[in-house]
Amino acid sequence: MFQTLSQRLSAVFEKLRGRGFLSEDDVNAALREIRIALLEADVALPVVKQFIEQVRERAVGQEVVRSIAPGQMVVKIVHDFLVEMLGTTAEPLNLAAASPFAYLLVGLQGSGKTTTTGKLARHLTEKLNKKVLLVSLDVYRPAAQHQLEVLGKQLQIPSLAIIEGQKPLQIAERALQEAKRQGVDVILFDTAGRLHIDETLMNEVVSLKKMIQPLETLLVADAMTGQDAVTIATQFQNQVGLTGLILTRVDGDSRGGAALSMRAVTGCPIKFLGVGEKTNELEVFQPDRIAGRILDMGDIVSLVERATEFVNEEDAEKLAKKMQKGHFDLDDMAKHLEQMMKMGGLSGLMSFLPGVGKIKDKMQEAGVDDRLIHRQIAIVRSMTVKERRDYRLLNASRKRRVALGCGQNVSDINRLLKQFQQMQTMMKQMGKLGQKGFMRQGLRGLLGRS
Repeated sequence: MFQTLSQRLSAVFEKLRGRGFLSEDDVNAALREIRIALLEADVALPVVKQFIEQVRERAVGQEVVRSIAPGQMVVKIVHDFLVEMLGTTAEPLNLAAASPFAYLLVGLQGSGKTTTTGKLARHLTEKLNKKVLLVSLDVYRPAAQHQLEVLGKQLQIPSLAIIEGQKPLQIAERALQEAKRQGVDVILFDTAGRLHIDETLMNEVVSLKKMIQPLETLLVADAMTGQDAVTIATQFQNQVGLTGLILTRVDGDSRGGAALSMRAVTGCPIKFLGVGEKTNELEVFQPDRIAGRILDMGDIVSLVERATEFVNEEDAEKLAKKMQKGHFDLDDMAKHLEQMMKMGGLSGLMSFLPGVGKIKDKMQEAGVDDRLIHRQIAIVRSMTVKERRDYRLLNASRKRRVALGCGQNVSDINRLLKQFQQMQTMMKQMGKLGQKGFMRQGLRGLLGRS
């Protein structure tokens, strides 16, 4: 998400950085390019106009002109207004009510409501320690209720028993009674959608909201529909009343205009981003962190959080001890690569690192991407246990066997082994330095430079 916008803005700011003086013409030229970049990213025109005017007002003032690093000051101003556009601070789910309380998920058909309901249930269960009941009110789409039931079983989260022929209001009433009986904290209601907004859909949602009295009414919108998602959000906000937005499929949207427009147009906070198909791929929307990613400043806090969530602490500790002793075999390398893929792959992790936007295209041209990681894992997994522990056993005939086993060339095997040897040497040097020595000498100590 935001990849195209991030690259365009990075190019603009690169021209500004390093200049000792910025004239008003320089700032205006940069703002023209930023305006074009935002419009190409599918940000709503009124939002772009307001954003540019706010930045211009600050950027052509004495604060920037007299600044020691005027280019950096402009970047900071753009960052601050981006955060403001996105909502300033993260808006957590409202939990301030006696149990059981309800969340109502609404949206059009195909926006990912049912999957998002499952993701939200997992978030509430694992992160907020809430007992959740899943309820499908979609009696129109074939097997919709069964889809949520199956999802609940996979997550080991209970769902309301299906009674054929019941209407949505009847199901909702039964769910409220069942939640009290089971001692549930949160009831998640997955409503029916339509292919477009119509009177029937809105009337049903309004009736359900009136009866359920949800603590949160969350619109699930597909980010890939761009400004259509903003229009849909505006209509739901005006006719139903929303407390929050959840954007799905943001991993497939390289422009990000919907996310940048939604808060400004609807006044409704974005609460979550669906960043993948798996049930754990629901990310709390943090405006300041998102702004940092857009401006290629990175998001190290989110990267650390993701590592904590996906990396097994015990395995990481074992690997750290082996590294300190200078022991690092191909099995360890494969596990390290698999952990990287769990955390979002190379492209996913790189989006959290500062300054990566400048080299992303070059890396893609060089073939450094997730496919390379998958190939490397396949190569190691095609070796015997003994070969993984001691790569020196891999003579010419063994390499041919491994190449056939993983569908790669012998040259790919040699390239991987060379990379592994470099990593192994680095690990041994880290072990010699020790933790304190490594922290003190940093990369110079690691690379053997004085």
